[in-house]
Amino acid sequence: MKKLLKFIPSIVVGMVLAAGGVSVTSPVQAAEEEAKPQKTRRVPSMSESVYKKLTEAQEAIDIKDYDLAVEVLEKMLARSKRFNGNEVGQVHSMLGYIYFLKEDFVKAIGEYKLVVAQGEEIPEGLEQTTLYTLAQLTFVEGFYNDALLYMERFIGKANNPGPEPRIFMGQVYYQMKDFPSAIGQMIIGIEMAQERGLTVKENWWQLLNYLYYEQENIPKVIETLEVLVRDYPKRDYWIRLAGIYGQEGRETMQLHTLQAAYAADFLEQQSDYTNLAGLLMQSEIPYKAAKVLQDGIEREAVERSSKNLRSLGQALQLAQEVDAAIPVLEDAAKLAEDGKIYDQLAYVYLEADRFGDCVRSSNEALDKGGVRKKQSTYFVRGLCMYNGDKLDDARRSFVSCRNEARRDDDSVNVRTCAQWITYIDREKDRIAKLAAAG
Repeated sequence: MKKLLKFIPSIVVGMVLAAGGVSVTSPVQAAEEEAKPQKTRRVPSMSESVYKKLTEAQEAIDIKDYDLAVEVLEKMLARSKRFNGNEVGQVHSMLGYIYFLKEDFVKAIGEYKLVVAQGEEIPEGLEQTTLYTLAQLTFVEGFYNDALLYMERFIGKANNPGPEPRIFMGQVYYQMKDFPSAIGQMIIGIEMAQERGLTVKENWWQLLNYLYYEQENIPKVIETLEVLVRDYPKRDYWIRLAGIYGQEGRETMQLHTLQAAYAADFLEQQSDYTNLAGLLMQSEIPYKAAKVLQDGIEREAVERSSKNLRSLGQALQLAQEVDAAIPVLEDAAKLAEDGKIYDQLAYVYLEADRFGDCVRSSNEALDKGGVRKKQSTYFVRGLCMYNGDKLDDARRSFVSCRNEARRDDDSVNVRTCAQWITYIDREKDRIAKLAAAG
């Protein structure tokens, strides 16, 4: 079950990096989108000299001369006793940004901590974006409790934050293996998005589905997959959903799901085609089953093996497409290691009144071996010989049938084969008398 249902856990980090705000251009972009503070806090103003030095550092950053930018900012900090809290916070924020760009996240975290340490002396917007960034960087570094605390602080300070912080916390709880808490946060985030008319992202549903799976909450696994196939129709979701329906004994829903996937051209693997064909056979829809298998074989998704050809031939036979079934079963029989398919084919030839082919196929079955009951093979061969007016051959075949039935301790077929022997003997006697009289 796990191989069928599980999403790759690494999607979580990818979700954070792609959608959470740890951007390749700015570590605070998403935070700025989330943070819409009420501009009520009064903070110390920035001196012209500090502004000029920050501008100098920014110009160095723009040309990717990070060492120069760090040098400028470090020199500023050397005389930071003369700075107010806002100025100190701005310097550390820029240093944090540089270390972020250099992918030295540990140092970036240290600098951003010094930003929020300035408390009420930094603008609300800077505090909030820094808290958001700290949450994400500590997450990436594996400091999950810190990530939760920073995001909770952000939520407490932000003015009407959107669903992303809750989704982020769900991801953190997932990494901590606290699946119930993760589910709770994901639901809050998703419901918040729905209430605001926002798009619920595909990877949000993915993670929630995975969490429900880990909790073995199959009804919810099904529910989230149904959303995914509706809003983000992809092969994996259709096949997963069909597989779960099958595991839960909901064969009708499994069939409908695979049919929908087939109509959408989502079937790729051999098992996709064979599972659908099998369900169609169970539902007594052999013609569609044959069409699915034939399509899979033509696309080379289904191997042209003895087993698969046999299934196709059986489906065609049950669909009353006997002429189409015969060459398929012939090919299947040639590829088989034993004579079982030749044995089956003999019945088909008998029904089609192709008695010579029936005898040939029965002989092939006996020669290759592996038939379930030889008595049955001899019996069918005897019928075909009799209908082909080969009475002596037919009698010998029924004798073999009787002998095999005795070995099988099958008294019913011993009697049936004996009756045919008697009948043929009488028929031969009748024919002889007619010939003598003529």
